[in-house]
Amino acid sequence: MVITSVGEDAHRVDALLDLGSDERLADGAAQLAAEKPDAVMWACTSGSFVFGPQGAQDQAAAVAAAAGVPASSTSIAFVDALRHLGIRRVAVAASYPDDVAQHFVAFLTAGGAEVVSMGSHGIYTAAEVGTLTPDQVVAMVVAADHPDAEAVLVPDTAMHTLAIVDKLEAAVGKPVLTANQVTVWKGLALLGPVPSLPGLGTLFGDRQ
Repeated sequence: MVITSVGEDAHRVDALLDLGSDERLADGAAQLAAEKPDAVMWACTSGSFVFGPQGAQDQAAAVAAAAGVPASSTSIAFVDALRHLGIRRVAVAASYPDDVAQHFVAFLTAGGAEVVSMGSHGIYTAAEVGTLTPDQVVAMVVAADHPDAEAVLVPDTAMHTLAIVDKLEAAVGKPVLTANQVTVWKGLALLGPVPSLPGLGTLFGDRQ
């Protein structure tokens, strides 16, 4: 794993465009190339969706070229996971300020999803997101859910969700896709069939 450089920890569009810039990603990918990975994931949601669908694809292509292996990103993984599960109508539980969260909504919409509900929580930094407790994350997901939503999406890799995916799904009675969960899933999918893994929700169930 390589942590790419960060200019400013801020959920603000200009800061996120800098976070996902070609220079920062190329440097990180070059460092990873020395480790000879089989695939690479740009594990950041907001630093990819603010570039839009084509921009996110361009990011992944640039990382793949620099690392010399297949690559993707968290934002792309969300869209691919929805298609894999056959889900179209979703609710979004976003930690971001509303203007940033709307970029994610637009990204999902361009990918064929219908966002029926979106809750944004105005958290300005990834550092603050990382302090959310499991109970706070559950409450955020429950609040964002909607009867018409087939799944709830939680788009922030700074949020600690991997250990509580099953708890989140139990709270709303439907699939929940979180940033770190879909990142792991997509990274494995770049290599071949994804194994069924207990504790990681519907996405990692037997339907592969």
